[in-house]
Amino acid sequence: MNLDYLINITIPMLKGAQMTVLLFFIAIILSIPLGFVFTLMSRSTIKPIAWFANFYIYIVRGTPLLLQLLFVCFGLPILPVVGEYLVLDRFVAACLAFVLNYAAYFAEIFRGGLLAIDKGQYEAAQVLGLSRWQTTRKIIVPQMFRVALPSVSNESITLVKDTALLYAVAVPELLHFAQTAVNRDFTITPFFIAGVIYLLMTLVLTWFFKQLEKKFKFE
Repeated sequence: MNLDYLINITIPMLKGAQMTVLLFFIAIILSIPLGFVFTLMSRSTIKPIAWFANFYIYIVRGTPLLLQLLFVCFGLPILPVVGEYLVLDRFVAACLAFVLNYAAYFAEIFRGGLLAIDKGQYEAAQVLGLSRWQTTRKIIVPQMFRVALPSVSNESITLVKDTALLYAVAVPELLHFAQTAVNRDFTITPFFIAGVIYLLMTLVLTWFFKQLEKKFKFE
């Protein structure tokens, strides 16, 4: 096995890794704010809204991401009446499934962050004459984010690894090119290279969140 071979199989995998990174950023950028919205909905005093949010979180967290991915890609288009309007590009469908899935997990993380905030913070805000919106934006959310940051970090790293599920819906990402090389050349070397690329991506992400944690004085 020579250097030329390693280069020839690594280049396609790096191109596949671009799809992995793109999915990661789309999912993380959209699922975090959506998750916070579900957190607020689940705590709403309007019962139907709270019920819907909690039911959604329960369903999404209680079923495999792979099943949800397959449903969005292949199940939606065959729904009666509306199915023909729900035919999506595979990558778009995958992004939708990942965003909806991770929003539920981030909702639970943020809920835990809110529960960790002392009720005295709310009372102090009322004494200072702050509105509910001002209290949430200036006092509650910053503290919630600080508490939830380690869990957000762990979930984000899990998201990087879960992007390998794109392989199941024939989206050409990193693992797709690794598997293609293995089948063609009858060697497991591409799997090792793919593993190294995943490790490098998670290393960068881990470093980024460590810097955030230092900024918020976790260390």
